[in-house]
Amino acid sequence: MFAASEAAAETAAVALKSGWFLENAWIIPIIPAVAFALIIFFGKKLPMKGSELGVLSMVASLVLAGGAAFQWIDRVNSASEGQYIEPVIRSWTWWQSGGFDLSIGQHMDGLSLTVLVVVAFISTLVQIYSLEYLRGDRRYTHFFASLTLFSAGMMNMVIADNMIQLILGWEIMGLCSFMLIGHWWEDKANSRAALKAFFTTRTGDIGLLVGTSILFFSANSWTQEHLGVSGFSIRGLSAWALSGSPSSVAITAGAFALFVACIGKSGQFPLHTWLPDAMAGPTPVSSLLHSSTMVVAGVFLVARLFPVFYEGMNIYGSSMNFITLIGGITIIIAALLAFVQDDIKKVLAYSTVSQLGYMMMGLGAGAWLPAVFHIFTHAFFKACLFLAAGSVSHSGSHHSFDMKKDMGGLRKYMPITFVTWVISTLALCGVFPLSGFFSKDEIIDNVGYAGYDIFMIVGLVGAFMTAAYMT
Repeated sequence: MFAASEAAAETAAVALKSGWFLENAWIIPIIPAVAFALIIFFGKKLPMKGSELGVLSMVASLVLAGGAAFQWIDRVNSASEGQYIEPVIRSWTWWQSGGFDLSIGQHMDGLSLTVLVVVAFISTLVQIYSLEYLRGDRRYTHFFASLTLFSAGMMNMVIADNMIQLILGWEIMGLCSFMLIGHWWEDKANSRAALKAFFTTRTGDIGLLVGTSILFFSANSWTQEHLGVSGFSIRGLSAWALSGSPSSVAITAGAFALFVACIGKSGQFPLHTWLPDAMAGPTPVSSLLHSSTMVVAGVFLVARLFPVFYEGMNIYGSSMNFITLIGGITIIIAALLAFVQDDIKKVLAYSTVSQLGYMMMGLGAGAWLPAVFHIFTHAFFKACLFLAAGSVSHSGSHHSFDMKKDMGGLRKYMPITFVTWVISTLALCGVFPLSGFFSKDEIIDNVGYAGYDIFMIVGLVGAFMTAAYMT
């Protein structure tokens, strides 16, 4: 039924207007990438040690992403009822040898634009926040260079129109996370945390390379014949998965290997242990990493290649599949571990792991839209929580995050931080009428509707546990 509806939608597709911002969204990750190079080579000679380039690049990316999003909304509104909204795809040949064609480009649709706007917006806020938070740090310039490249890597991954370009952005984030988590590497705990994050995620990344290879060699002939694109093409892989052509072994093996990478990147059980330790990095890094960049990458990959996972991992509204199982286990384990933490950043870290479990569980049950909605809502309240925690520690306890020893009773001294913390906490707990209520409720409701009754109960239990450990 999924394949039939997709085919019907493709048939109904007609040309829709786009616009300059949509057609040239490929510029968005290039701006911070260029800023990174300028900061590295000239940052220390600038008045603000290169931080001004990082902030300006994020503001420029946000403006372009916002323009592209508005043009996409206009594109959707101009479509007739039931009409398939074609993504805006542009590509250029990067390297060609015989029948092997490797390209770079953009694949702009509702998913990529939603995540792109979130990344650009939160990256801008984090860059501005870091101006004061890292003031006086002896590696101030290097911090802003890494932070800017970190955002550029995520943006590149989000707009990628093929798996090679996606892998490039994926690995850039992995490298930058290593540098940012270990920013204060003189402390052995920080350097160990950076190495742990690097090697744990690299373990998962083996799956990304293996899965991409399996899918390419299985799909390339079909995509070349029917669409004229490489087997690395995201559009081509999605169409191939729904065509009925793939062998069950090939698509299952490819999807499973890719999901191993998603487990590592998004901190899912059993590769979740690196994420709380990553709190060793500066708080702005934690905010960006946990809200809209690296940890969301695994969830984004499942959403982006959803037809491949749909066919390869049994997302048919049955009572069990591997994606829902991993997501459900992660929700409960992370919530239990959050109860025994004294460090406020580690509590927030485990809450991130748990919320990512909701997203994975939703995708595994076929609740694609609610899972993407939760990516959007979670990014904002989680970024706010980390920045509020950093504000408290930076102002009152010299970078200590121990809730028992150094925090409590600060409401009258920091009223604005207190209000933002309360609102964000209520959103995380899913309290009506805040955003977390709607996105989390949609996931739980859709999981139950799809026939995953056990996981609907897991979602409800996890919601109550979240409210308990956050209060």
